[in-house]
Amino acid sequence: MEKLNGNLILIGLMGAGKTTLGRQFAQMYDCPFYDSDLEICSASGVSISTIFELEGEGGFRKREAAIIDELTRRYPIILATGGGAVLSPDNRHCLHTRGTVIYLHATPEILYRRIQYDKNRPLLQVANPLDKLQTLYQQRDPIYRETAHLVFNIPPQHSCPQITKQLLQLIQQHQHSQENR
Repeated sequence: MEKLNGNLILIGLMGAGKTTLGRQFAQMYDCPFYDSDLEICSASGVSISTIFELEGEGGFRKREAAIIDELTRRYPIILATGGGAVLSPDNRHCLHTRGTVIYLHATPEILYRRIQYDKNRPLLQVANPLDKLQTLYQQRDPIYRETAHLVFNIPPQHSCPQITKQLLQLIQQHQHSQENR
């Protein structure tokens, strides 16, 4: 396996597969994997739902910014961010300048099918979760695209090994093109 050239950062809406793919790439590249949401939980000793309940989204976003700044200073790592990490301009700058950022793009309908029964998504604990996902998609898709170096479209019918293989090829092509600049 090739060596990872810098940090690899996965962004996208909840349910896009950032954590699953991140763990696979960490094994392939033999480097540390971090999930910013899991790191926040570990540092605080409570769940994201509890942080949202006690501190609101603003409190959570402050914790998220500190974790992202800390993690992106490590090298080389694979990082999966929370879906809203790109909302902060400071986070976007850290992510974009400290690694290769890949936007795992999927439609709200695909994402909803993947996470509709997951009760650990505070932003989706609403009457119409699909509608909420569509709103988040409309708000965040342009920001994800602006932050990312690469966009990878998750196909509706997919298998994890197939996605991993295609994404790996995309990463290698990008790294080779960066080396030849």
